Amino acid sequence: MAIRDRVAIVGVGYTDFSKNSGVSTLTLASRAIASALADAGLGVQDIDGLATHRVGDSALPGTLAHSLGLADLAWHLDQFGGGSVSHAVVGQAALAVAAGMAETVVCYRAINARSEFRMGGTGRPPVDAVETQYQAPYGHLAPPQQFAMAARTHMEKYGTTAEHFGAVAVTQRDHAVHNERAMMRRPITLEDYLASRWVVEPLRLLDCCLETDAAVALVLTTTERARDLARPPVLISGAAWGGGFTLYSHGQPDPTVTAAHSLAPRLYSQAGIGPTEIDLAELYDCFTYSVIVQLEDYGFCEKGEGGPFAADGAIALGGALPVNTHGGFLSEGYVHGLNHICEAVAQLRGDAGARQVAGAEVALSTAQPGYVSGQTSALLLRRAL
Repeated sequence: MAIRDRVAIVGVGYTDFSKNSGVSTLTLASRAIASALADAGLGVQDIDGLATHRVGDSALPGTLAHSLGLADLAWHLDQFGGGSVSHAVVGQAALAVAAGMAETVVCYRAINARSEFRMGGTGRPPVDAVETQYQAPYGHLAPPQQFAMAARTHMEKYGTTAEHFGAVAVTQRDHAVHNERAMMRRPITLEDYLASRWVVEPLRLLDCCLETDAAVALVLTTTERARDLARPPVLISGAAWGGGFTLYSHGQPDPTVTAAHSLAPRLYSQAGIGPTEIDLAELYDCFTYSVIVQLEDYGFCEKGEGGPFAADGAIALGGALPVNTHGGFLSEGYVHGLNHICEAVAQLRGDAGARQVAGAEVALSTAQPGYVSGQTSALLLRRAL
């Protein structure tokens, strides 16, 4: 079913971003949903669908529905998985709305990732994946360890440097200075980046996203209904997800090529546009390296040129392709994918204040590009004319 521009995002909501929320993920989710509904000019009883993704660390849709007083959801999705599936959740919700299974779906992510369930932490069973048996005996389980391998390969193959990674960190912090939600708003220099401690070589502390307690929510409905609501609608022009090769699979011999490389043509075909028509990109930045490899795999530059592209200022506000205009996961906070979509909505509405990309009409927002799980997902969003 073609969904191009048939479904719109009509509301976004946030909780505070912090290191210790002091409340449950259920409370966080409820607060973010209330904020998103208020933004859309809707009430709780307008909801007939809920969707989320999680790794054992969030509020289930059934529990949340009961908490909100919703007795009969028409549709729900409880997607197991990390950041790779974050945008697939919104894509599947859009399909449900377009098919008439539900009229108003709220997508949310609630996570106490600093104070409660720290990714890669010990003291619980290992991840349920075939490859885990080959990692666990060597203590190779945490995301920085996994991404460091690919980052090092990119450096060896293409001459990517620490300064290239640092350009991503410094640029995104510059964007966060203008974002009142951001957890990190003090500007940093390349020298600050290079002086930050190692986490797993070649990744430093400032290469890594923030562990964050927060929730965000988005409200989706039909484009027809959206035009009568409180805020300018943002249309979903393309939604794609897929993959198949894990970080450890022999099926993909080059770790510098991600699942995003295969997904991008399908996504662009759905929306009827190409990378040259995109005004800004919110690229999943669990680590600085993931931004560089996605610049390449989504076609904004040639393979191996992602580092120089970032270092030359192209990803800065005012550059050829502003990236992670809110500061991204590196500086705003990490809500496992959905806060990128919320920022894209703000930009396309013209609500981003001092970090606004002038004349923004089309935005790309992406999930984790496919390392570890082999899966990825992405959205192309368009300002409604």
